[in-house]
Amino acid sequence: MIKTYLPVSVIAAVLSLPLFAQQQLTLEQCREMAVTSSHELSEARTKVEIAGYDRKIARANYFPEISATGAYLYNNRNISLIDDPTSSILQNGGSLVQSQLDAAAAGIFYMIESNPSIVAAMQNMPELMQAYARLKGMKLDVATPLTEAGTMLDEKLHLDIHNVYIGTVTLKQPVFVGGKIVLSNKMAGYAEDLAKTQYEQKYGDILLDVDQAYWQIVSVSAKKKLAQSYSDLLHLLEKDVDAAVREGVATRSDELQIKVKANEADMMLSKATNGLILAKMLLCKQIGLPLDSDITLADEDIDTLAEPAMEAPKDMETIFADRAETRSLDLATKIYDTKAGIARADMLPSVALLANFAVTNPNSFHGYSNSFRGGLFSAGVMVKVPIFHGTEALQKTRKARAEAMLYRDQLANARDLITLQVSQSRQHYDEALQHLHMSESNLEHAEENLRTATVGYENGVIETSTVLGAQTAWLQAHSEYIDAAVGLRIAIATLQKAEGSYHSEK
Repeated sequence: MIKTYLPVSVIAAVLSLPLFAQQQLTLEQCREMAVTSSHELSEARTKVEIAGYDRKIARANYFPEISATGAYLYNNRNISLIDDPTSSILQNGGSLVQSQLDAAAAGIFYMIESNPSIVAAMQNMPELMQAYARLKGMKLDVATPLTEAGTMLDEKLHLDIHNVYIGTVTLKQPVFVGGKIVLSNKMAGYAEDLAKTQYEQKYGDILLDVDQAYWQIVSVSAKKKLAQSYSDLLHLLEKDVDAAVREGVATRSDELQIKVKANEADMMLSKATNGLILAKMLLCKQIGLPLDSDITLADEDIDTLAEPAMEAPKDMETIFADRAETRSLDLATKIYDTKAGIARADMLPSVALLANFAVTNPNSFHGYSNSFRGGLFSAGVMVKVPIFHGTEALQKTRKARAEAMLYRDQLANARDLITLQVSQSRQHYDEALQHLHMSESNLEHAEENLRTATVGYENGVIETSTVLGAQTAWLQAHSEYIDAAVGLRIAIATLQKAEGSYHSEK
């Protein structure tokens, strides 16, 4: 025979599998897991983040608005400030003037030389004759400078706009807009606080659901163990009755009666087992675990639940301040009051400072040239005075005031409902506490009664039906105690939710 020995590490790993597969959770751990895994809370957190961004956006309106703009434009034609004939005159004007000037000089020389008296006088005066010869030999060139000047002027009158570049830097600083900027920042702050209170409300709802599911599992688990104990007790009694029937000291009716009760106990155990599975599936869904996760609760194996200590009751004004519903309605009222102020600001004048610096290519600051030299700076004040637009701003103001009044009425109604809810929750707590004390007393009597009946049955002085009655009373007393203990926990959770004691750390 060949023996195979497994390594110690493998054996340890196999033995540890059930420990890792099963998770034991406390109520606080279940709460934390539910908060972490809740998609609704994640959505509410995102809304808080979005509201924070809106508040920062509103705060940006206090600062000047500075923007820069650049543009490029291509044109297929230039601009000409003169027509083509005028352009031709400017380009050929020097030649025309030169020809006319030469013709006039030739005419003058002809008149002089055709006059005999003038010629005779010049012949008698050699100096004059020499001066005349020098004057006639001189060539006055006016065509070149006039043509250059005309051509240059013609070029200046034909503007090059094939490629146009524009750049501007603009500054706008609001000075007075009827208080709209201040009010917008207040409203954005209120909106952020409103998103936080809505998160708190969702947070409290989730904690209450988890508490109820947690204690429901504790209740079903305790009833399952109770059903198991009851079933074991009846099956043990069934064996005793079977033996008594065989010995002839008990009847067939006693045997059948016991078997019916044992079958009922088995059915009760089966229902409790299935109910526990479903209750744990519900809790797993709420805390973000797979539905088939194997979990146990820290309070699931406790035989008796100690009566929890309660904090001192809150006064109603503190409760109103702690409840997310009243804070939400109060913030909504403030939002619409602020909205009315913003609408009223649209009826007031607005004042803003403006400054602008622009550069262009081509530019006209140094003639008309294709360069970026120089720029234009301008500054001023803009005033806008609304005059008439069908009383739009006035109607918006009235609408916002009416909405604010609507939320005031809802807030007053919510305060009344919360007062009623807190009173009912406190009454339910008192009833649950009283029920627990009574069920504890009944349980003690039922256990003593069962003990006495069992001793009497074993001594043959008590009939089977009496023992069955004692066992049934014991089962009912235990069941009522479980309901009372768990009911008290749920009543406490409901009261804490009603008093606004569920707060997140966000």
